[in-house]
Amino acid sequence: MKLNFYLIFLYIFIFVDLSNEIKIITDHFTFSALYFSFMRNPLSFFIIFTLPYLQKKLK
Repeated sequence: MKLNFYLIFLYIFIFVDLSNEIKIITDHFTFSALYFSFMRNPLSFFIIFTLPYLQKKLK
């Protein structure tokens, strides 16, 4: 299996960007916290949702 360093770096940068929101949501989940995390980081969530498509296209 060929490692795709682009996707690995993308995963790392996304989770570093979302680390605060993930911590807040896991400490005390509310729908408003989930809503505001989507509103603060729409690009990161969009990339997370489209990563399977991107992986398929890059292989």
